[in-house]
Amino acid sequence: MLGPLGGIVVLDLSRALAGPHAAQMLGDLGARVIKVEHPDGGDESRGWGPPFAGPDHDISTYFLAANRNKQSITVDMKSAEGKELIERLVRQSDVLVENFRTGVLDRLGFSAERLHELNPRLVILSITGFGHDGPEGGRPGYDQIAQGEAGLMSLTGPSADEPYRVGASIADLLAGIHGAYGVAGALYERERTGKGRVVRTSLLAAVTGVHAYHGTAWTVGGKVPGAGGNHHATIAPYGSFRCADGMLQIAAANDGQWKKVAVLLGIDPADARYATNRERFAHRDELIADMERALAAHDRAHWLARLAEAGVPAGAIRSIDEVYTWEQTRSQGLVVEVEHPVLGKIELPGPPLRFDGLTGVEHSAPPALGQDNDSVLAWLEARER
Repeated sequence: MLGPLGGIVVLDLSRALAGPHAAQMLGDLGARVIKVEHPDGGDESRGWGPPFAGPDHDISTYFLAANRNKQSITVDMKSAEGKELIERLVRQSDVLVENFRTGVLDRLGFSAERLHELNPRLVILSITGFGHDGPEGGRPGYDQIAQGEAGLMSLTGPSADEPYRVGASIADLLAGIHGAYGVAGALYERERTGKGRVVRTSLLAAVTGVHAYHGTAWTVGGKVPGAGGNHHATIAPYGSFRCADGMLQIAAANDGQWKKVAVLLGIDPADARYATNRERFAHRDELIADMERALAAHDRAHWLARLAEAGVPAGAIRSIDEVYTWEQTRSQGLVVEVEHPVLGKIELPGPPLRFDGLTGVEHSAPPALGQDNDSVLAWLEARER
């Protein structure tokens, strides 16, 4: 593949979601990603479902979400032959991605020190649950556990009494995203120093790293933020509102936008309760009630058209099928077609980045287990000559 990371080789020893997502992102950027899987079943996410696809209903759609643009080889890393093959691959790689529990890779004979003995230029991405050190550094990491431990569930849901998990596996995905950008930075640094380094992140770090204003509300303001349902923690009106046939979202982020909303809904913009964001937030329940009384007069389509005419940010709440059939989603390259060895032509969620001048990039389907054993070995032997 062409791309900013064309020529970079990534050895993906990870499984499930955080590590594979990071490696997939590097593959989207043009890197050659070699996914190492155990011969007995491979990445455990191959068995995660439903839903499953294929004639025998044995292909996990979960696995398909995190492994495009990769090659799959099967290796038993506990065997002498497997260790030897990993050593050979490490010598020819630029990046290694792993998300083993702390100490597991060391026990397999591949500590960071050993990996850098084999290849001093190797950039190592290590993703853990709660960090590789510290009093709880050895804890296993699972997305929902991390969402709770890192405070995200306390910010999500209708109230403090009903904490909700985010619907997507956001801790895993954020760890993968943070890991991929850490790798990009380390590769750039390597151009100056000639040496690779270890990049570390965790599910805990990834979620804490996106607290943003919720974090400073506590660290600076001394206030513990809590769940606000579908309304913004500091801006009003900014959230979901009921109209005649369901819900729509309105985001009035400044006083100018609020005045447009107020005029449209027949609310006095000079009302002292709603004059500034500080007052609107203090009287948010009253504001929501006033807005929804006005919105009840018409359906969602009517209000979205009027809000668009007024230049107020607003939108529908789409289901997943609506998102992937939406022309705007497709226009942004967020759906890609690939040829799967069993499923044939399938559509996958596409990469979230676009680079001007790189058009028509071809993506490859997530591989079958061990699909590329022969081709990767041939490539490795050619590199070693």
